[in-house]
Amino acid sequence: MSADRKQPQPPEDGAATGAGATSLLLSHARLADGRAVDVRLVGDRIEAVGTAGSLGPVAGGARVDLTGHLLLPAPAEPHAHADTALSADSPGPAPYDVPCDGSYDVPCDGEEVQRRATEAALLQLGHGATALRAHVRIAAGRGLTSLDAVLRTRRSLHGLGELTPVAVPRLLTGVAGAEERALLRDAVRRGGVVVGGRPDGDPDPAGHLEAVLTVAAEHGVPADLHTEGDDPVWLARLAAMAGELGAGVTIGPCAGLARLPSEVAGRAAERLVAAGVAVVCLPQGGCGEAGSRGVAPVGLLRAAGVRVAAGSGALRDAANPVGRGDPLEAAYLLASQGGLAPEEAYGAVSAEARAVLGLPEVRVEAGFPAELLAVRGERLAGVLSLAYSRIVVHRGRVVARTSAVREYCDSAAALDLPRQARTKRPPEPGGPQAGPVVRS
Repeated sequence: MSADRKQPQPPEDGAATGAGATSLLLSHARLADGRAVDVRLVGDRIEAVGTAGSLGPVAGGARVDLTGHLLLPAPAEPHAHADTALSADSPGPAPYDVPCDGSYDVPCDGEEVQRRATEAALLQLGHGATALRAHVRIAAGRGLTSLDAVLRTRRSLHGLGELTPVAVPRLLTGVAGAEERALLRDAVRRGGVVVGGRPDGDPDPAGHLEAVLTVAAEHGVPADLHTEGDDPVWLARLAAMAGELGAGVTIGPCAGLARLPSEVAGRAAERLVAAGVAVVCLPQGGCGEAGSRGVAPVGLLRAAGVRVAAGSGALRDAANPVGRGDPLEAAYLLASQGGLAPEEAYGAVSAEARAVLGLPEVRVEAGFPAELLAVRGERLAGVLSLAYSRIVVHRGRVVARTSAVREYCDSAAALDLPRQARTKRPPEPGGPQAGPVVRS
């Protein structure tokens, strides 16, 4: 990141921290810097952080013992696909298989979209993502059926997590694009919707870009565009137009940038920095809107000063039938294959992802939002490697728990191995016979 970027300040405490607010004490947690602490939450803010054992809960408040857990700012999901999620096994064509004229032969089932979108959002919440940006197709012939279904999902998740849909048209230019231009404006009028687009799939990519940014400017909302990023001329045009918008512009997955000569990609990155354009890469695989697989050149972009976040992309749909939608897996891949340090990799799915979504920064310090993730483990590198058991905190309360237990049967070889958590349980028929239990 560029050195002259200002550091966000702790947000002012809101009404949620006043009288009558709920409270929660997270005791004996370990921070990434190695400290063991107690963290007291009141309402949707962190009220105090002290050494382990030094804080008590507010009268009537709850306590969660985080012994053995690493406490982190919660990740966010900047690039999901809510309308196609969990559709890999569905009969018929993929939900994003659309002819060039944007028409559909298969009717859209809004209830089915809502069911899958809700299940996917809860799955990602369980992984730790308390805020999600989900791309949703709008198109001539289907209208806003899928978008309305995802908006219903957003309302049903109130209090559990934050879901923001992105309305993604395919065709916006010429006479054929008139209907989707109208749909895009109608979508934004629903409220809380980001303007999306896919210039690479339009016969006039520059005209598509102009249409998207015009709607975003009219309504004062961010724009989030799918692009391979393999055309430096188009990227220069994007940077010039985005610099005039005044609202946040995000592009991704930009895998095509990695195929450009490094000096050409470097000049494109400099233009993106100057225009304030952020990039979301997809380390876990592509998505139905992306033309190819691969990962954006994260190191080159970061060295130039581009804000780079990491998203999940497809979640078990035709584009990636084994997608997990797990931000910690995205961070793991950035560290194991992308050359980032564990702290940088986790930052791409937490601090950088939240910044891309326009959310306030989270630190485990007093005054910051109580958006937290506790993962069993002692160090960040180990957590990214084996992130099994998780506790998710949104707006100051536990909203999801995942607990994993590994069991080993006693070995006749009687190996003299170090044991941990030597918990015994009654034997089960056909199962491990009273072996050691390791909680992960």
